[in-house]
Amino acid sequence: MPTLWEKVTREAKLISLPEAYLRLKSVVERPDYEITEIADAVSTDPALTTRVLKLVNSPYFGLAGRIETVIRAVSMLGAQQIHDLALTTCVAHAFSGIDPAHLDMRSFWRSSAFSGLAAQQLAKRRGVLDSERLFVAGLLSDIGHLILYQSVPQEIIRADSLAREQQLPPVEVERELLGLDYARVGAVLMRQWQLPDSLIETTEFHPEPLRSRKFSLETSIVHIAVLLSRSWNENQPFGQGTLQPHPSALDSANVSSEICLEILETVESEVDKLLETLAPLSKAS
Repeated sequence: MPTLWEKVTREAKLISLPEAYLRLKSVVERPDYEITEIADAVSTDPALTTRVLKLVNSPYFGLAGRIETVIRAVSMLGAQQIHDLALTTCVAHAFSGIDPAHLDMRSFWRSSAFSGLAAQQLAKRRGVLDSERLFVAGLLSDIGHLILYQSVPQEIIRADSLAREQQLPPVEVERELLGLDYARVGAVLMRQWQLPDSLIETTEFHPEPLRSRKFSLETSIVHIAVLLSRSWNENQPFGQGTLQPHPSALDSANVSSEICLEILETVESEVDKLLETLAPLSKAS
């Protein structure tokens, strides 16, 4: 009989990103790409094109006039932003079949959107270039839970309930009950997809930022952002109990608890607009 880890990793191997995204990723990774190559890569997949344009035309971006083509979207938002939007919609689509009785996908994306926005705000405060990268890192930091809810739903439901009841960190309870944790599972999937090392490390180590080596600043930022998201989503005070950020993370991100609370209020006013954009993606065909 397979162990839970074997069952989860076997499920992860079945989850793939579409060929159009992989082509887009390979283009963006080259220093000499042309805008037309970005548009051509996305446009080979009509469903991906539709989902990306839906995001681009959402109220969150507030662009003047309707954007009808991918090449126009690239010229307005830039190649990296289009790549990140494509990755986001591909991930959402890959997990659109999760049983709603097991996981409320709107609630999941609500929390993920908050984490992404909070990470981006923290990165801006720290003066990180291309703070949009941290938005994606925050947004996808919880991806491991999607695999767990898809592959071992009863086990992760029990672990999540126990973590809330006993006010313990989720990774601690998951390791005790399941012999694995969502952060490690998420990193396995990201490695399989050959995503950037920075995304893999922030995903795997954000619950315990001291374990990060190469991307310690980014991991610290995502660590704080996820706790801010949980504080907001669970209506619990940030900085207390399991919502207390590691002191090293605050030092690395160069923020105080007071600044974190300011960011919480700022993101709270923005998240619903972003959620309107992200929520339908889990149902996209």
